[in-house]
Amino acid sequence: MTVKAILFDLDDTLLWDERSVREAFERTCQAASQHYPQLNPVELEDLVRSEARKLYESYETIAFTKMIGINPFEGLWGNFTSGQLEEFRALQKLAPAYRKDAWTNGLKAAGIEDAELGAKLAEQFPQERRQLSYVYEETFEVLKKLKESYSLLLLTNGSPDLQQEKLDGVPELVSFFDHILISGNFGRGKPDPSIFYHALGLLNIQPQEGVMVGDKLTTDIKGANSVGITSVWINRHELSRDGEIVPRYEIRHLTDLYPIIDDLNA
Repeated sequence: MTVKAILFDLDDTLLWDERSVREAFERTCQAASQHYPQLNPVELEDLVRSEARKLYESYETIAFTKMIGINPFEGLWGNFTSGQLEEFRALQKLAPAYRKDAWTNGLKAAGIEDAELGAKLAEQFPQERRQLSYVYEETFEVLKKLKESYSLLLLTNGSPDLQQEKLDGVPELVSFFDHILISGNFGRGKPDPSIFYHALGLLNIQPQEGVMVGDKLTTDIKGANSVGITSVWINRHELSRDGEIVPRYEIRHLTDLYPIIDDLNA
């Protein structure tokens, strides 16, 4: 059956979110070492990441954040001011203390007792992250070419306001898509089949007429496979794959999509 639409994940598929987070941590941890020269910025980053995960998993909101697809490091800069679900209001209330405690606990784990600095770093990290928006070098080229022949839909997990902020950081990205579907607005996140069926409905296509491109086996690929959409795993870091989730195709670069789509249309 002829391909009519391409569905794209956002984070670490089109946007280089991993780099943005890494650089925000680097800048913030370097600032901390200005106060305490004995601090190793790389070690502090590892400790803050660890403390953030522990805190995040201790909250009653953990099941919701996993279902919608909001990770601990997004919680370190998200405000959660939008979204109709009541759980977003709980996250909005938790966020300031979570950020402060994650950084303060990270400092403590490094041997520094300084809640005031923890609070300052908790405010600096979101500022740094909001200044750092990256797309992969081939993103616009591929979207421009595919837009000529196919409908494009952006299917992303996350909080509505946070994902919108990411899009606002690269405003030219939005114009390529016929539809943008954010899990926090829909109420369920990938890999839940319902959000994929909703995407198919928006595009008015059958599953066999769509291709899903994403970097996460457990969300993008699992969800696409569950409803019969052709799955393409973009594996930029040559990760090994084990388990039962098997993508239809595996690529290293978005331009690798071209021969795959030609093959599907043959």
